[in-house]
Amino acid sequence: MKHRVLVAGGYGLVGGWIVRHLRAAGHDIDLVIGGRRPDNAIALAKECDADVVQFDSDDAAAGLAAAGPVDLVIAALQDPDDKVLQASLRAGAAHIGIVRKADTVGRTAMAAADLAQRPALIMGHWQAGVTTFAALAATREFAHVDQIALAALFDTADPIGPMTSSDSGGFFTRALIRRGGHWAEIEQSENVRTVDRGGPPVFAAQPMGVLDIPALAAVTDAADIRFDIGMGDSLGTLAGSSPSHDIYIDLRGRAYDGTSVARRTVVSDPRGQAHLTALGVLIGAERVLGLDGAAPPRAGVVFPEAAIDPVHALNRLRTFGVAVTTSPLPATDV
Repeated sequence: MKHRVLVAGGYGLVGGWIVRHLRAAGHDIDLVIGGRRPDNAIALAKECDADVVQFDSDDAAAGLAAAGPVDLVIAALQDPDDKVLQASLRAGAAHIGIVRKADTVGRTAMAAADLAQRPALIMGHWQAGVTTFAALAATREFAHVDQIALAALFDTADPIGPMTSSDSGGFFTRALIRRGGHWAEIEQSENVRTVDRGGPPVFAAQPMGVLDIPALAAVTDAADIRFDIGMGDSLGTLAGSSPSHDIYIDLRGRAYDGTSVARRTVVSDPRGQAHLTALGVLIGAERVLGLDGAAPPRAGVVFPEAAIDPVHALNRLRTFGVAVTTSPLPATDV
């Protein structure tokens, strides 16, 4: 069965990479790029053999009608009132959204639960689930995980598109963390931590309430979980190359032989954060449509930590040039 996929906001920085990844993956699918300014998508459409339609999130039903029947809508744009989500689900399409955080996911999940006839995959996790995939893959070495400390390093030379820029306003509010087995909301400025990279310069990072935190709590039952974001020179920049997007995943807990274990996984995309986010979406799209060889998930609300095998996800990232390495934590962090 040939699938038809609409990428709303598909000529933006992240959306453009999503379209390119979907085509580069080699699937026999019809691609449609939607946006308010269709002329901006002409070159990309030609490059990726895609159609173009006028699509305004304020009148998503009209954009969907112009696109014709689609199997999946990927919202690579801001959808604060869930208009694209609701129109997509009412039209019988599956949906992937990537901009929800821990403090905004409730209304989206409830709307999806009421309307979905196919999977509605919520991928508001950091880099569309990539951070959670790497953390869950690393937990397989542990009998029990006690602490999970996540940190992302944003390099200011790494470009961001309008979707990410708009979303960044919500980055700096009170942050959800898990502390001592309890949920807490903390002030960001009062809870900055220093991330030791074990050689490259340390960087300061402050907490942010991303969906990875409740996702990892649900799967691992770790008592302490936090996510922090900082700025500095990425591994790519330090190596004299293009800026990378780097994610540090530190786990502490017990091994199967009862000994204490502390491990760090580093995910580094040499092509930056937009490229990495789009890869997370590609993995999600392949799962929703069953293009990864398994049956699609059930209709309704779906989260990536429950639907996607993390080891498969990391292997998929590697095929697109993303480095994933695991090693003991730096001595100062153990």
